[in-house]
Amino acid sequence: MIDSFEVEKLTHLIFCFCHLKGNRLSVNNARDSATIQKMVALKSRNPQLKIILSLGGWGGCQTCSPVFTTKEGRKEFAKSVRDLNNYFGTDGIDLDWEYPGLPGPGIVHRDDDKRNFTLLLHTLRERLDALGAKRNRRMGDHYLITAALADSEFVGHIELDRIHQYLDWIDLMTYDFHNSLTPATGHHSALAVSATSQEHERSVERAVAQFLAAGVPAPKLIVGVPFYGRAFADVRAENHGLDQPYGHYDSDYPWPRLKADFIGRNGFERHWDDKAKVPYLWNSRTRTFVSYDDPESLALKAGYVKAHKLGGMMYWEQSQDPAGELLEVLSRSLR
Repeated sequence: MIDSFEVEKLTHLIFCFCHLKGNRLSVNNARDSATIQKMVALKSRNPQLKIILSLGGWGGCQTCSPVFTTKEGRKEFAKSVRDLNNYFGTDGIDLDWEYPGLPGPGIVHRDDDKRNFTLLLHTLRERLDALGAKRNRRMGDHYLITAALADSEFVGHIELDRIHQYLDWIDLMTYDFHNSLTPATGHHSALAVSATSQEHERSVERAVAQFLAAGVPAPKLIVGVPFYGRAFADVRAENHGLDQPYGHYDSDYPWPRLKADFIGRNGFERHWDDKAKVPYLWNSRTRTFVSYDDPESLALKAGYVKAHKLGGMMYWEQSQDPAGELLEVLSRSLR
């Protein structure tokens, strides 16, 4: 799978995920180590490609709070990040702590996560810059520090006005706006707010505006897009199921499955929300609603990124676009 996609179209590739073992960043097993090595080998096809190790993911940061609450924990973690990058020949660390100061599946959290996250980034920057100097990696080729962050109420638990000085960029998780935890259906990655959405509705535009208002430079903002759809069942039929209560969450489906079984098939009709600039599917027989991105909406988001001089786009995740159809849209549209 790793050698099958057009790596020439990428600038960075993130390995997801590493985890904490004690205070140290750890690769889970030999298979993951082999995967990282294969990713690094892709540089033979694209010498400009950077490979980044990521910590966390949803449910993957159970002990981040207690580890990062002490100076010793932060220093030992930063040293392990340095050592792993040195060992694999990778190019930095991505922090996907979901989320500082907030509860989650098995997640320990505390109020001082907010300050400790900033201190962690400061410690990482010192350690990785020292390694870069030792290995003669200058500013244009220094070790990278990035973070996957969410918008809206999530930013209340990070020092957004301070952390960007340590980060090379921020991957905005501008997807999953509607999921199994939300009470109504809706676009899970809308560019703009739909006409029928609630006042507090999230969108790419609102997330970008929130981060810019906090002082994050536009080139450090990367807009995230999903290569999967989210389906809701037993939905109230009004408005073709958009922004309606539902009985239960169905599942998420990768792009190939959406094409094979959903879009224009098995009773699913494609609709276009011209205000939100995204498609959605409605099945009136089964009362199933599906929110997703497609080539049309991805091209519009790329146009938005270019128009606002943002840093670029990222997606979750590679295996959900095995033929490279959506990657090609992003690559072509961002040129």
